Amino acid sequence: MIAKFINKGFLLSSAVFFMASCTPDTIDGDGNGITPSAADASFKITKTAENRYNLKANSNNYIFSKWNIDDDGYNAGKNEENLFLPDAGTYVIQHQTVGVGGTVTGTSSGTIVVPTSDPVAGNMIQGGRFDTPDEISKWSKHTISSSGAQWVFANGKATIVANGGSQQGIYQAVNVVAGQKYSIDMVVSSDSGLVDTWFEVYVLNSMPVTGQDISGTIYRNINTWAGCGKSAFKGKVSSVGCDSPKNGGVFTATTTGTVYLEIKCGGTTVNSLSVDKVEFRRTQ
Repeated sequence: MIAKFINKGFLLSSAVFFMASCTPDTIDGDGNGITPSAADASFKITKTAENRYNLKANSNNYIFSKWNIDDDGYNAGKNEENLFLPDAGTYVIQHQTVGVGGTVTGTSSGTIVVPTSDPVAGNMIQGGRFDTPDEISKWSKHTISSSGAQWVFANGKATIVANGGSQQGIYQAVNVVAGQKYSIDMVVSSDSGLVDTWFEVYVLNSMPVTGQDISGTIYRNINTWAGCGKSAFKGKVSSVGCDSPKNGGVFTATTTGTVYLEIKCGGTTVNSLSVDKVEFRRTQ
């Protein structure tokens, strides 16, 4: 099952679920010297319960499928997938068929409109998409190094450029309840490989202090020494990250009150590591 979490904000009250069989656009190409025939990539979307949907390809004349949920990047999947969309919003679903030699033989897309957020699993982060000045205003910068690292909010993302081993963080306060578990994830991307870079996500009990580094439990991680981030990438950090924490990206609150989600990054050469669709969700 694909667990897909997106906060799309306000929707018109008249928004309804859109069910569609999608018409494919065929892409031809060579893979390992073989040119496979075009495949039918169309699929059907069916609502199975509130915030839950089934994606089913209309044929299986290819080797395997790839699915791209709301531009998070294509991930290998099956001909039939179940999708959980806990946040209200409009979602574009893309499907690729892959033939011999790893060649894409067909593409198609469809749309789902989710009218209501799930009451438990809705995203607790505000402005996690960085799309508007109001969303960006929900975040604060944590200056750690005096220079050499800078987060920039632009083009619907938060992007950091760093060099010389400098680092900087961004953070947001979140209210939690003792004993409850919260899942942390986000989309990360880089157009080029990173050099000697660390990307770490923390949950802190107190507000970060300017000029002071942070430490503690790491909930999500990209670390070039562990082998990831050395070439261009895009996807959920839970998928493209490495050196994965044993906690699986799940924070368990020990007390009721305010905590601070901080995303920290630094390195020798960080040309443009971007963050989007930041999620912090109750799992129970």
